[in-house]
Amino acid sequence: MTKIQVRVIDCHILRWVDGAPEFLLLKRSKKVEYPEIWQCVTGKIEPNELPYQTAIRELKEETNLVPKSMWAIDMVNHFYEAIEDRMNLIPVFGVEVKNSDIILSHEHSEYKWCNIEKATPLLLWKQQKEGLREFHSMLISKDKRNLFTKINIINIS
Repeated sequence: MTKIQVRVIDCHILRWVDGAPEFLLLKRSKKVEYPEIWQCVTGKIEPNELPYQTAIRELKEETNLVPKSMWAIDMVNHFYEAIEDRMNLIPVFGVEVKNSDIILSHEHSEYKWCNIEKATPLLLWKQQKEGLREFHSMLISKDKRNLFTKINIINIS
C-alpha cells in the first residue's frame, strides 16, 4: 500500500524593500539532486523535529539568514514518488528575515531577490510557484488568516 509521509518542507523567504515584498530564490549547485534549478528553501525533516523547526534550521543552514516572522502558508504541497511508492505531503512556510546578508551552503551556487513577477517564472515546480503566490497574497491582503497562521518563533530561532 502507498505510504503517505510528511518528510520535507518548502519555505519562501521574504524581505521588504521600499514597502514592497521581495522573495529569495536559490539556484541549486551542479553536484546535488535537481542541479541548477531555482527554488525556495527546502529540506528534510529530521527525527523528532517539527516541520516549522525544519524550515528555520534549513533557512540558517542554506543562507545563514535569521527569521523575524513566520507563517504557515494556506496550502500543502504534494507529489508522488513511484520508486518509493510514496505520497509526499509538504508543509509550506513563509518567513520574513531580519537581515539579507546571505552566506550560501554548498547546496546552492547563486541567489537572487525578486518581486513576485520575476520570482514565479524562475521556479520549476508548479506547487512551489503556487506556494509563493499564496504567500504573496497573504502578505498583500493582510487578512485575518495572517494572524491565525503566524508561528511564534520567539526563543526557537
